[in-house]
Amino acid sequence: MRYIRYAFLACLGIVLVSIALANRGSVSLALLPDALAELTGLSYRIDLPLFVLIFGGIIAGLLIGFVWEWMREYKHRAEASRKAREVHDLERQLKREKRRADTAEQKDEVLALLDEAS
Repeated sequence: MRYIRYAFLACLGIVLVSIALANRGSVSLALLPDALAELTGLSYRIDLPLFVLIFGGIIAGLLIGFVWEWMREYKHRAEASRKAREVHDLERQLKREKRRADTAEQKDEVLALLDEAS
């Protein structure tokens, strides 16, 4: 299984390197469209290779998806935590009841021995 994982990672690496080599051309990334940038005075622009934008978009999409899923599952984690606390409380209550039953049973045995003696 380890070799299959290494083979998959090697193939993935080859594909990513080939994408990076094929998309080395520089592109200009602007914060705002030209007309809006002139109007507001915010003409921030950066030149990057295209593969950086591609990989950056993939990474940003993954991060947004992970955060979105984490927020969506919050109610399930909260419910599981509440159920775990409830189970812990019930187990503690059960142990307490068992101790009471054991002490009551010991008292009953003592009373039974006293009844037999009389």
